Amino acid sequence: MKKIRFLFPILFIVLIGCRSNVDFNQVLEDLQENLDFGNLKTVIQIADSLKKYKGENEEVIHIADSLKQIAERINLDFSVNEAGEMQQLEKIAGKISPEELSVWERKGWLEFRMIDGEKKYFNRAASNLLLIIRYYEHKQERLRAIADDPDMIFRLKHTEQVEKSTDNKNNIVLPVKMEITYTLTVHPDVVPDGETIRCWLPWPKINHPRQKDVKLLSTSNPVYKISPDTAIHSTVYMEEKSRKGNPTVFQISYEYTSNSQYFRMPGIDILPYNKNSYDYLKYTSEQLPHICFTDNVKRLADSIAGNDDNPASIVRKIYLWFKENIFWTGALEYSIIPNIPEYVIKNSRGDCGMQTFLFMSMLRYRGIPVRWQSGWKMTPYDKNLHDWCEVYYEGPGWIPVDVSTDLQNSENPLVKDFYLSGIDSYRLIVNDGIAGPLHPEKQYLRSEPYDFQRGEAEWKGGNLYFDKWNYEMSIKYIQ
Repeated sequence: MKKIRFLFPILFIVLIGCRSNVDFNQVLEDLQENLDFGNLKTVIQIADSLKKYKGENEEVIHIADSLKQIAERINLDFSVNEAGEMQQLEKIAGKISPEELSVWERKGWLEFRMIDGEKKYFNRAASNLLLIIRYYEHKQERLRAIADDPDMIFRLKHTEQVEKSTDNKNNIVLPVKMEITYTLTVHPDVVPDGETIRCWLPWPKINHPRQKDVKLLSTSNPVYKISPDTAIHSTVYMEEKSRKGNPTVFQISYEYTSNSQYFRMPGIDILPYNKNSYDYLKYTSEQLPHICFTDNVKRLADSIAGNDDNPASIVRKIYLWFKENIFWTGALEYSIIPNIPEYVIKNSRGDCGMQTFLFMSMLRYRGIPVRWQSGWKMTPYDKNLHDWCEVYYEGPGWIPVDVSTDLQNSENPLVKDFYLSGIDSYRLIVNDGIAGPLHPEKQYLRSEPYDFQRGEAEWKGGNLYFDKWNYEMSIKYIQ
């Protein structure tokens, strides 16, 4: 590995100020290396110093600004020092010894990074630690808690109805009509008075058989643009002028009908894939950095699937492996994780999207087409961002799979593993892929570069990250 050249930011600024020709590629390499080593102050100051070259190499300046934004995001996610972490842990777990802290860190249970020479902990490290301890040391207690969870009970009753209602001829069943009001509020004075704020809000996909009768009811601004439904991310775009001392509010209201879908896999004939088709090649390919065929991904997939060449059997084996080996914890923002599948393999944990990225990487590597799908889960007991996927089988077509949702607490095997080949009616589909362009295109690095669920905002001075605005979704169940 190339040895990093640590440069004091002030010295670096002086040096590039004295040069008539800046080696921008070398500057970017130094920025990336400093970012990898946690020298975030250096990254931020060097990126700022490059602004004087605007107009000389716009692409490089833009990349440098993106690296600066990532450094700032790391600072936000890892903002707790050692004393603060001890306080958080003792609040929720009682007196903690330095030895216990050290053991948890060595196991990787307490997440931290070295930032500008100081150990800084992930903001959710303490709450995640409780989940990790519960998973490894109190598994039966955890399973009882899951079985008694109101949302789990609700979904169990719902999916039992779905399974009974499905005949595998018309497996779009149990429609639920919902009225949604979605609001994104930019904090006061984060953008200068009178400047235009650009905003993209999540909007339902209208070309999916599970999502019907989408109707826009109102918008906070009468001037808006809805993305074409061929777009990867479905959005409503609006603009507003900022006003000094006031929040800037973007809001849409709409209604739609969501349906469940379930496939009884044992009774479905699966044909051989046409491996030369465009869709097969597209959905069995890598999509870097987070759908990837690293050596670890390949070894893991092969160790689970073995010599099996039946797509449904392989999907089932890998799905059930997740249930025994990977559990949910709160996640870092995806934009600060270099490779999500590698992170999940190393730590044996991750949120819904992180698990889905690894699941998809393993299936695509094994030659099974799979595509991303995401938006929100919308039950009366659990309203939240959510990611899942769809697996393609020749014959039945695209089948939903939710790898991060727990197995159902049922003696009926079809209901127990319902989410291996089904999805409930309480979903909002916003995305059918990752990392697509927004409509109209966004100028700066997105707050979430891969997925789109919370929305995005920017102004001519840069991106507005998640700490600059709040979002809220309200749901009215019409039937």
